[in-house]
Formats: sequence, C-alpha cells, structure tokens
Amino acid sequence: MPKEFMFRGYNLEKLQNVSMDEFISLLPSRQRRSLTRGLSLEQRRLLEKMREAKDLAERGKTVKPIRTHARDMIILPEMIGVNIQVHNGKEFTPFTIAPEMVGHYLGEFAITNKPVKHGTPGIGASRSSMYVPLK
Repeated sequence: MPKEFMFRGYNLEKLQNVSMDEFISLLPSRQRRSLTRGLSLEQRRLLEKMREAKDLAERGKTVKPIRTHARDMIILPEMIGVNIQVHNGKEFTPFTIAPEMVGHYLGEFAITNKPVKHGTPGIGASRSSMYVPLK
C-alpha cells in the first residue's frame, strides 16, 4: 500500500481545507515571506485560470494545459491535479502538479539549462582529434 501524503503533519484533505494564513505558517521562511507580501498580478491571473480549469475538469470537460511564465509562483494545495506548462526561457515544460510539489516554486520543475552530454570526438573537434583513427 502506498504511503499516505503528509505535509508538516497535515494529510492532503486537511491541507486543502486549511485557511491560507495557516498554510503560510507551515511553509519555509522564503516561501512564507513571498506569500505574506502578496501575489503579483500575473500570479493572481494564474491562480484564477487554475480555479477555472479545476471547475471545468470537475464538470467532466476537457481542459487544455495552462501556460505560464510565472516561475516564482509557489504551489498551493488548491493547485494539485492541474496540468500546467511553465516557460523555461526557450519552451514550455509540461507537468501535472502532484501533492509532493506543494510549497515549491513552479520554476523548480522547468529546468532552464540542459545538462551537458559529451559525445565522442569527431573530425575537427580539436587539434588532437587529427590523430584519432577513424576505424
């Protein structure tokens, strides 16, 4: 049986019913400071779009993923289950918000740089590659 999700002693159902002020008090200091200062206009619009998407999904309608540039938005319990695409500077990275993501920033799940994958040296890759046999 899978382990039940817990966030600072609260299960998922209890966490979704808790007030915003009480939820903010459960967060680490950086997220707590960001939320106590209030949401920006872009973050408020994103939250409204997510609420509309969840409402449509509950009625059984298909919902397109929400696209956003708001990488600094903190994932709240009411966002769980929403399909979202976050911009990483070049393209939109799609993912579904899971309970384990609560309290993290959206930008943490859309990596902005690609990991370096070194290949084998080819002809002209460096001066030393002139002496690498082709077979």
